[in-house]
Amino acid sequence: MNNLNNSQLAHLLIYLLIGCFILLFALIISYMIIKIKNRKETDKEVKDNDTINTKTNTTSDGKKSIFNFMDFDKIEDNMIVQKDGVRYLMVVECQGINYDLMSGVEKTGVEEGFIQFLNTLRYPIQIYMQTRSINLESSINTYKERITSIEQNLFTEQARYEEMKESGDYSDKELEKVFYEITKLKNLYEYGKDIVYNTENMSLNKNILSKSYYIIVSYHSSELGSNEFDKEEIKNVAFSELYTRAQSIIRTLSVCSVNGKILNSNELVELLYMAYNREGAEVYGLDKALKSGYDELYSTAPDVIDKKMRELDKEIEEKAIEKVNTIVSEVQNEKQQKIRDKQFNTDYYVDLMVKSILEQNSQYIGEDVAQEAINRINKNKETTKEEGGEKNVQKAKKPGRPKKITNAK
Repeated sequence: MNNLNNSQLAHLLIYLLIGCFILLFALIISYMIIKIKNRKETDKEVKDNDTINTKTNTTSDGKKSIFNFMDFDKIEDNMIVQKDGVRYLMVVECQGINYDLMSGVEKTGVEEGFIQFLNTLRYPIQIYMQTRSINLESSINTYKERITSIEQNLFTEQARYEEMKESGDYSDKELEKVFYEITKLKNLYEYGKDIVYNTENMSLNKNILSKSYYIIVSYHSSELGSNEFDKEEIKNVAFSELYTRAQSIIRTLSVCSVNGKILNSNELVELLYMAYNREGAEVYGLDKALKSGYDELYSTAPDVIDKKMRELDKEIEEKAIEKVNTIVSEVQNEKQQKIRDKQFNTDYYVDLMVKSILEQNSQYIGEDVAQEAINRINKNKETTKEEGGEKNVQKAKKPGRPKKITNAK
């Protein structure tokens, strides 16, 4: 009876294990099917998003839009619009003051005014400083135009003065008056030429920089609350709020003797252009960029790889020039050393040449005579060395002057 019960129990356990394996296998298959479905759905969503992005982020020519590279959407109504109208920015330009040249009372007034400015803030601000290189091209062109007009007036007055002198119908006083005008124009012309020359020399120096200071005020559309407004209404509310905040900042900064103004749309474009094209702005200015279109603004900055290649080429050229100078100086030093050696050992080289001449012409002179001459040269050389050595020894053994002996008192 016990054997039957044990066998039945064993069969029962086997059936249970088989059922568990079947159930586990079914669960695994269902999990894999669900996972494959989810993956297909996500892939489809990604493809849809990519198609939407390619449609929205490309222009009619198939080029990527500038807004993919910038942190702002557009500039409108003296505001920088970000994140599709979620955030608006207004910029206040501040005029710097020379704090170090102020008296103690003036410095105290500035500090108190700045403390008052900080205490009146009820919203976040950002202080931004931008360094620009001064472009004197427009000033130089203006000076040149004025100098050209002055030069034309000078030629006209000189021709008129010559006609007046030749006609003889004018008195000396009238001639002196015209001559005075000619002298004044001539001095003005020479002074203008000097200004242009000096200004051009200043423009060659790339270290002429100017610093500008800005306060950036922001406004988020979420500050309106949960009320439903369209984009135009949100933009109007943001403009009024930012304008109020900017004006309050300007008023409180005036206590510190700091003047400020709100940047308009064109000035905001220039500010952003200088921020994104710090190096290329000197070559490709904002005026040229605006003429070519706003979509060309991002393309003016030099490529990083091209810039790196130029730096490497410059470094290679500098190292090559340095190496050339080193090698040339070494060769020159070696030649100079050889020249010095020949100058000090002239007799030695003369004797060598005499020996070679005797050996080459021994058949004409006679071998005995040539050999005797060579032996005599060697003998003279040895005697010269011995005499030189004896002179050096005698010089070394030469007694010095006897010291004067004095009796110590």
